[in-house]
Amino acid sequence: MSFFVTTTSDLNGIVAPRLPDAPNDYDKRYIDQLNNILRLYFNQINTIFGQLTASTQAATINVPYLALQDTVSHTVTANTANAMTFNTVDYSNSCSLVSSSQLKVTYAGIYNLQFSTQFQNTDTQLNDVSVWLRKNGTDIVGSTGLISIPNKHGGVDGHTISGWNFFVSLAANDYIQIYWSTTNAAVTIQAYAAGVTPTRPSTASNVATLTFVSAL
Repeated sequence: MSFFVTTTSDLNGIVAPRLPDAPNDYDKRYIDQLNNILRLYFNQINTIFGQLTASTQAATINVPYLALQDTVSHTVTANTANAMTFNTVDYSNSCSLVSSSQLKVTYAGIYNLQFSTQFQNTDTQLNDVSVWLRKNGTDIVGSTGLISIPNKHGGVDGHTISGWNFFVSLAANDYIQIYWSTTNAAVTIQAYAAGVTPTRPSTASNVATLTFVSAL
């Protein structure tokens, strides 16, 4: 069993006790009272440390996270808004993937959202891609980034992998999505099979992680 500490948890109720002034002479009642106050205080600390650690395998801080990837390629119509989708949940704790594109959280907080996308361009001209965020279906102002995808050259398609991170404020049960558009349908989000010469693993088309940073 593991626990998650929120702003309403016992952590906010732990306050150093006011210890009574010591008498000039030894007083058993004072010692008993002092020991009882300290015992209650340390019991509170022990309780909160129990909530901060995973109790089964190892002592680790237990916070929400989500790690996703997609293993298929995506083609779209030029100049249209498209949600980046995922078909594999690698790791999750108190977060979930909904409808292939919605990264949903259970607990309110500041989250670090990171993504990495493999783009391909089969056109002989450079083409642009825009990437931005939507929270609960509404575009987040200022979140758009622009990328120029290299053109096809020497018979080889242009490739680039792009990614960055955002800090986003999410309430309980909010979801975040990554959207993209391209100026030319020749630009795709591409997955690749494992390679040879040298042997190397396959390439995911989309990768994203969502990590809890702090309570609101």
